[in-house]
Amino acid sequence: MEGSLLNAVQVLALIGVTGVGAQWLAWRFNMPGIVLMLVTGVVIGPVLGLFRPDRDIGQLHESMVSLAVAIIMFEGGLSLRLKALADAAIGVRRLIFPAAPLAWLFSTLALHYVAGLSWPSSCVFGGIMIVTGPTVIAPLLRQARLARRPAAMLQWEAIVNDPLGAMAAVLAFATVVVLQSRSTALESFIEIVAGIAFALLLGFLLGQGIVRAFKRGMVPEYMKVPVMFVSVLGVYALADSVLHEGGLLAVTVLGVVIANADLPSYQEIRRFKEQATILLVSGVFIILAADMNLAELQLLDARSFAFVAVLVLVARPAAVLLSLLGTPIPMRERLLVAFTGPRGVVLMAVAGLFAGWLAELGVEDAYRIAPLAFLVVSATVVLHGFTLSPMARLLGLRVANTPGVLIVGGSPFTAALGDAFVRANVPVLVTDLNMRNLLHPRLAGLKVYCGHALAEQADHSMEIMGFGTLIVASDNDAYNTLVASDLAPEFGRNNVFQVAPDRADSHRYALPNSLSGRSFAGRLTFDTLAEMMDKGARVTVTHFKPEYPFARWREMHPDAVMLATCAPNGRISILREGQEPHLHPGHALIALLPARQPAMAHVPNDEGAPAILPVLPPAIRESEGEGEPVPT
Repeated sequence: MEGSLLNAVQVLALIGVTGVGAQWLAWRFNMPGIVLMLVTGVVIGPVLGLFRPDRDIGQLHESMVSLAVAIIMFEGGLSLRLKALADAAIGVRRLIFPAAPLAWLFSTLALHYVAGLSWPSSCVFGGIMIVTGPTVIAPLLRQARLARRPAAMLQWEAIVNDPLGAMAAVLAFATVVVLQSRSTALESFIEIVAGIAFALLLGFLLGQGIVRAFKRGMVPEYMKVPVMFVSVLGVYALADSVLHEGGLLAVTVLGVVIANADLPSYQEIRRFKEQATILLVSGVFIILAADMNLAELQLLDARSFAFVAVLVLVARPAAVLLSLLGTPIPMRERLLVAFTGPRGVVLMAVAGLFAGWLAELGVEDAYRIAPLAFLVVSATVVLHGFTLSPMARLLGLRVANTPGVLIVGGSPFTAALGDAFVRANVPVLVTDLNMRNLLHPRLAGLKVYCGHALAEQADHSMEIMGFGTLIVASDNDAYNTLVASDLAPEFGRNNVFQVAPDRADSHRYALPNSLSGRSFAGRLTFDTLAEMMDKGARVTVTHFKPEYPFARWREMHPDAVMLATCAPNGRISILREGQEPHLHPGHALIALLPARQPAMAHVPNDEGAPAILPVLPPAIRESEGEGEPVPT
């Protein structure tokens, strides 16, 4: 075996840099991250030979992948809150049973009759095909901005069916062992049932123990995450020692128990696990892709590609559509779920493991399972990564085609601001604790939600996934700070903005940046904005054209407070204090005009110069011509 080009430290650094770097590039250019990670792994592995797991980290890489998958499954279990199911519960139950057994049957038939695998290999690999990859589904859902119910169905199916797929493979493998006369059917059945029962019981009991320990203060706050981390590793190792891949079932149950226990520290634990999962997913995909052998990939023939086509276009849709018959789920949601089934880390890891076991039993075509698994993962990730968003848009199942603005706090100012965003073709939702504060936004025709922005119900009712920018502007500075701090991880801190609190310039009252959003409206406070609106200030939208550049508008409105710009594609940019916008024809500028400088409509006259006309009240304003440079 050729020597390694890198030492151990350099290998680990290469895995981390390439994995996380691929995810960052995917975010930067709005591409599926899994696709870039697979490509990167293949390039540094089989193509360039910089990293070969079997050469550089030896047999340890299988254990690393197994433990990483266990943590990923646990994080997935932490996302399965029963309250979040709501109207998707029926669909989720059907996607577990009978969809999972049907998927096993159809995949097995396709593997045998289309791909040409033997029955033993087809049955084992067909069981693994039940999984749909939580490591792939989660980033795809974030990118596609799906409506709540189909998103919940896909997420629950992916997480719950992953350990079930492993169990199905174990059952099929046990059957192969029986046929090879290594043990009796009764012994194999008892071993499988006992292993599954042990995994379920272990995950449940340990989860209950952790919950009680946390609630009674038996674990200090700074040790909760480490305790959770080692608990996952321990329960996985113990359950896996009784039944191969039983650890996946145990850690999933552990995560579900903790997720539904209403722990006060649940959000901190979940966010840490999400961050850890991003690192682990990056590393696992790089390792698995780099571990592929070009000689094995050359075994893929026309029948292999035909199998992938049958799996995506026939086997998966047939299993889902048959299972959802008779449910109240609309057909468009059924179609989206039926044609969305990407496979990920678990399939590649488990398939490679069982391929080795089948080879040890003398199954001749077991060597074909690993390259087939790589082909399935690569094809489905690329296909669904690039088609999920367009398909959701075509079926009308996106929360919003353009990421909207969520405004917390109802007032005359936020009503005018929301109306300006809407006229710039940006979706807006205004929420407030007090229905009376929502009077002005309702009169402006804006969508409103009365309730706590941080309540669990609000996440489902408001469908926060459809918003990309948060503006917190209620009359309560403490509430504004709480909302901005809590929702910053969801929106990204660069997309969370907050009106300045009173006495913010005082060192005794100033808050650290970590506890507040970015400044909005030129550091104006709520009271100042309310006073300006009472005196006749207006929020305007100006669409620019070559004959009406920004410089001319700025000359006419030197005292205006520029709030945001909107690009033709709907992208929003909130302006900081003193920031000069870079505006091009087609862009829109949202600004607050003080009362002493009343809003004027600029309409080009016959000579090309803008004639100044007073803006009419909204009730009698004339309709504007498309593309006119009119601040309204």
